[in-house]
Amino acid sequence: MIMNPIEPASTVAPTARPGMGTILIPGGVAFRVWAPFASEVFAAGTFNQWSTTANPFASEGNGYWSVEVPGAKIGDEYQFLVRNGAQPLIWHKNPYASEVVNSSGNAIVHDPNFDWTGDNFTMPPWNELVIYEMHVGTFNDAPGHGPGTFDEIVPKLPYLRDLGINAIEIMPVVEFSMDYSWGYNPSQPFSVESALGGPPGLYRFVKAAHKYGIAVILDVVYNHCGPGDLDLCCFDGWSDADHDGGIYFYDNWRSHTPWGATRPDYGRGEVRQYFRDNALFWLDKYRLDGLRFDSVVNIRNRNGNNNDPAGDLPDGWGLLQWMNDEIRASQPWKLTIAEDLQNNEWITKDTGVGGAGFCSQWDAGFVHPIRSAIISANDADRDMLAVRDALYHGYNGDAVQRVIYTESHDEVANGKSRVPEEIWPGNADSWFSRKRSTLGAALVFTAPGIPMIFQGQEFLEDGYFQDTVPLDWARLQVYSGINLLYRDLMRLRRNWFNQTRGLRGQHINVYCVNNTDKVIAFHRWENGGAGDDVIVVANFADRSYDSYTFGMPRAGHWRVRFNSDWQGYSADFGNHLGYDTVAGGGPMDNMPFQANVGIGPYSVLILSQDNS
Repeated sequence: MIMNPIEPASTVAPTARPGMGTILIPGGVAFRVWAPFASEVFAAGTFNQWSTTANPFASEGNGYWSVEVPGAKIGDEYQFLVRNGAQPLIWHKNPYASEVVNSSGNAIVHDPNFDWTGDNFTMPPWNELVIYEMHVGTFNDAPGHGPGTFDEIVPKLPYLRDLGINAIEIMPVVEFSMDYSWGYNPSQPFSVESALGGPPGLYRFVKAAHKYGIAVILDVVYNHCGPGDLDLCCFDGWSDADHDGGIYFYDNWRSHTPWGATRPDYGRGEVRQYFRDNALFWLDKYRLDGLRFDSVVNIRNRNGNNNDPAGDLPDGWGLLQWMNDEIRASQPWKLTIAEDLQNNEWITKDTGVGGAGFCSQWDAGFVHPIRSAIISANDADRDMLAVRDALYHGYNGDAVQRVIYTESHDEVANGKSRVPEEIWPGNADSWFSRKRSTLGAALVFTAPGIPMIFQGQEFLEDGYFQDTVPLDWARLQVYSGINLLYRDLMRLRRNWFNQTRGLRGQHINVYCVNNTDKVIAFHRWENGGAGDDVIVVANFADRSYDSYTFGMPRAGHWRVRFNSDWQGYSADFGNHLGYDTVAGGGPMDNMPFQANVGIGPYSVLILSQDNS
């Protein structure tokens, strides 16, 4: 594992220029483009009847070209024509185009302004976030018309708000090849996918989410581009004999990724500027509240390997640092999340000490042991020591530096399924699947970290994720009790009733670990005291206890705020005891007091004292 910061070969960007791409000017439009190997560049579109010669660019030097086109206007379609010596003219879309007809169609002169009147949203404190990962095309699809759109999500926003969600993380919505995709094949990095509703759709979605108090975080892909419909490829006609990506991509072995030989050249100043501009574009233009960077390990290492120093890409590390520094300098309340999954604390260390500077990262140290503990068929195979370590796991002593979950788009596809399906393949609706999947969810909402669920998890969506199969919203009615369970957990996590403040805190003490009984108990707190100290008891075995005794941090009356065995969550749950209790007597489990509670099989209890 890399334990030392990677020093970038170069963090110097080219001199800032007065805008790139499409710039509205009085009476027309100006275009600016970087094409260092071009000998001529022209703008052609509806504004000049697609003439290939009417509007030539002038060279500014250093590979930059520009032209002003009187009469061009918002809504015009256009492309650039690029000549490289004796080569025929090449048609290309504007690399900075923020709207296109589709991934293989023309660019569109786009209105850069949206009406944000009334949008006074404030990002919640990061320790109070509850994230809902969403795929726009399948979240609320209306059958028969293609993928779902941003506008079709908006009617469901009150549902998400009432559930307890205050942040939505959307899988990539950058223009991609065809209409159906997970989104991790970006073809036009500044454009919003037309099939999902394009720029107006994203704007309306963000504004509506903000109205309901919900932040929006966008998944961005900088570890590769395309490869389908990739207009950046060989943009100005130049390519290396062995690597044909052109000026935006590495021209050697560093270009290779699991998704094609299209890793950007992180060491070239103009390319670094392009992706830095892209990150700030989404945060500024669409008022997004954060970015989740896909597969960061493939930006910082050519082999996507944390233990391969020979494959490290210092330029990639430096680009990540620059992006995070720029975001923190201008919008420090906005959250940047890394999907690195290598348990590398340097990802979320500050850039001042050599870290990559991310605010948080998806935590493999939580999801894998917790999924293993709830999916294993035999109780004897559930390792409470591994569960303990997952609860303690973190980065740099800061709970918000990790995002924790049992389901994400990666964990429910690529050969894996939703947790209920993994528990009992072919019988995801079973009692065992419901009990153990909700056991895992309860740990997500009670462990230190930023909790996240994947769309449909809250009503027991089964099978595996596919970008052509919409959520089955009928399950919301069938499993309304499970949905209520998730709602109750989210509200306790966010301290809605001012009795569980400790679940938002930094501190955890896993003080009872019984690997024989498969019972674990832990203490969570922020500052301590009534309404702050929280005790969580989890039973990972298929047996119940009328009275289980364990240590307690404070004497007095403790109330059960949550019992996952309650029959209100499912008629066939045992409704086993889970009674309020009184702590006193002598010490136990290295705690000053002790108490006893009843607990059902595969169940979780959350207890706290009344806030006086």
